[in-house]
Amino acid sequence: MPNKKQGTLLVIGELNMDMILDNIESFPELGKEKIASDFSLTLGSSSAIFAGNIARLGVKTTFCGMIGDDGFGTKTINQLQEYGVDTSLVKKSDTHKTGLTVIMRYSDDRAMLTYPGAMEHFSFRNIPANAFENARHLHISSIFLQPGIKKDLFKIIETAKSRGMTVSVDPQWDPDERWDLNIKKLIENIDFFLPNEAEFLSFTSASTVEQGLEELKPYVDDCTIVVKRGGDGATFLNKQGICTVPAFINEDIRDAVGAGDSFNAGLIFRFLQGDPIEKCIRFGNITGAVSTTETGGTGAISSLDDVLNIAKNKLSITNLDDFTR
Repeated sequence: MPNKKQGTLLVIGELNMDMILDNIESFPELGKEKIASDFSLTLGSSSAIFAGNIARLGVKTTFCGMIGDDGFGTKTINQLQEYGVDTSLVKKSDTHKTGLTVIMRYSDDRAMLTYPGAMEHFSFRNIPANAFENARHLHISSIFLQPGIKKDLFKIIETAKSRGMTVSVDPQWDPDERWDLNIKKLIENIDFFLPNEAEFLSFTSASTVEQGLEELKPYVDDCTIVVKRGGDGATFLNKQGICTVPAFINEDIRDAVGAGDSFNAGLIFRFLQGDPIEKCIRFGNITGAVSTTETGGTGAISSLDDVLNIAKNKLSITNLDDFTR
């Protein structure tokens, strides 16, 4: 009998809109006004970008989170639904506003300022008991922006595992830079740990990614640690050892916002197809690069076919035949 959970996904995480200020003439200074040449308002948050992109790749995706009863909340829900995400498990708060992140892009870098809003008040008690029943895989992101989820993280993981689910976690940046998450315990209990290089080095206090991975080797069993390194590709550790999968480079980057979340979407998409880890990471590198061809984390990925067309025609990536369904 076919597995009813095959290919289905539950995302538990934060929800906010992104206001992106583009091409700031010089970086903001206290007491002074600066000019941006353009701006856009789009779906933000690591979790939502991941959910929107993997849904458009073809994975049946349900989102569980919290918004405010306001215009940003309505726009967030509408955009998720437009991308094909089931929002029936999204809670609406009567007392807290929807979160907002302001992203200021200057030269090749960016600064971000987030108002967390409702996401700060979301925890295990807000997750319906049946949320875990119909999904094969759970993805959690932005642990440090969600104190309730951080407090209940291992309870959530234990619940998912008890239902036979696999689990991926992308911790994202800690605004307080305390990095007080037990990653040794975490990687002993999940299937994918997906930090970027700066986050990973902050967690491990290692001087290099390879050194940090060596230190975590004794704790790796079923988990694969994947460290996203931008133009240097992605380095992973599993029971077989350490390996780096080269990046695909976009020479004409429009926007890198959400590239890491798009990488996650590509990787987990291929994992749900049953692909080996190196192929999953290779496709993650493709979706991460494709994401940078448009503004905002969800601007470039509209379908699997479009991803493959952009990869071939804009990024000159060949040997894509093995990524068709």
